[in-house]
Amino acid sequence: MSEIQFADLGLSESLLKAVAEQGYTIPSPVQAQAIPAVLQGRDVMAAAQTGTGKTAGFTLPILHYLDNGQRVSSNRIRALILTPTRELAAQIDENIKAYGKYLPLRSAVVFGGVKINPQMIALRRGVDILVACPGRLLDLYQQNAVRFDEVEFLVLDEADRMLDMGFINDIKKILAKLPAKRQNLMFSATFSQDIRTLAKGLVNDPIEIDVSPRNSTAHTVEQWLVPLDKGSKAKALIELVSAGNWHQVLVFTRTKHGANRLTKQLEEAGIKAAAIHGNKSQGARTRALAEFKSNDIRVLVATDIAARGLDIDQLPHVVNYELPNVAADYVHRIGRTGRAGASGEALSLVCAEELEDLEGIEGLIGRTLERRELEGFAPQVSLPLSRPKAPRKPKKPKQSFGSSSAQGERSNSAPGNNSAPKKPANGKSANRSGQSASKDGAAPSRPRRSQRGPRSSSVS
Repeated sequence: MSEIQFADLGLSESLLKAVAEQGYTIPSPVQAQAIPAVLQGRDVMAAAQTGTGKTAGFTLPILHYLDNGQRVSSNRIRALILTPTRELAAQIDENIKAYGKYLPLRSAVVFGGVKINPQMIALRRGVDILVACPGRLLDLYQQNAVRFDEVEFLVLDEADRMLDMGFINDIKKILAKLPAKRQNLMFSATFSQDIRTLAKGLVNDPIEIDVSPRNSTAHTVEQWLVPLDKGSKAKALIELVSAGNWHQVLVFTRTKHGANRLTKQLEEAGIKAAAIHGNKSQGARTRALAEFKSNDIRVLVATDIAARGLDIDQLPHVVNYELPNVAADYVHRIGRTGRAGASGEALSLVCAEELEDLEGIEGLIGRTLERRELEGFAPQVSLPLSRPKAPRKPKKPKQSFGSSSAQGERSNSAPGNNSAPKKPANGKSANRSGQSASKDGAAPSRPRRSQRGPRSSSVS
């Protein structure tokens, strides 16, 4: 049986040309299932591990449909894509522009931490596809800069992350303002019970797509850990990067302060590095990411703001400088490498006091991580043998009704003025820095709504 090609999915020739220019001819499993479903007008719930091409799974069919529809009115949008972080929003908008380069469609991206006026100006002529973080979108709506009466598509991307970050009330507010008849798409790395509860009031008779085991890691990623003392981690990382002549190393820390401190230590050791987290201005974050992608810096130190959405071709190394408190975040972190079938390496620097976090991670992914001692860094306090167990559930953010607890995405929060998240009772920091994260033979164009029957009616 021959492999499915993008040309077999019913996409327009303009889209196929753009996809081919990106170097893709064969769709990933989630794309092969999601694209036809969206083109048929169905609601979709898709779960796929990070790096499997979820973004093209919804952007391509939406672009195909919008190209055959009516033009958008001023201050209106036809497709709304909600994301939890600025980085993910910007990445999706880049993909839309790349895939839609031969189409007469307009897209825009809006998020907090930057001036709102340029975003208001961009919306005046109307935008076919708007990628947005919930907080800034509500601010724009309240200022009459955007109206939702022409919305035909709603996409929740990384829906589980949005709930983790406390966006549920903002999402409910947005849903209440959207037309009842629209097509709804939910794409996420995981579908927890909370997500399914949200979906009951959002999607109507959806096609469910699950192309990989939940909370699994890509088989192309080599995973291992180095047992060592907490105070030796910085020197060990410097040794690994220097001795291995590593370039493009993405390092995760739990806290913003820890990211800054580690970046300074790397720079003092002659390793060019930059930090990216919620206390950095959007300009600084964008600049650091661009320099990392272009190999101008060797190490990018990040909090979990970067665990979702960063798309870096052939990223070879991901390092957990500190294990995450929430086991599922381990999957999202290391999903930055080994994307689209490429190989990658994910290593963790683990001290004895992180044993409980390690056991939760190993229980979640269903395997014990290989231990490799680093010469000269044998721990004085040995890391006990782990007994993988069910991971601890993440704590739900505390917030009053109608407020967003996710920092940095609320546009009225100036960069650097983000209030710190409350610590749980056990004293460990529950860091949520994700706040402020593809020829001929195309099928006929998608029928108009009147030909396809009514869209699903959402209960908000």
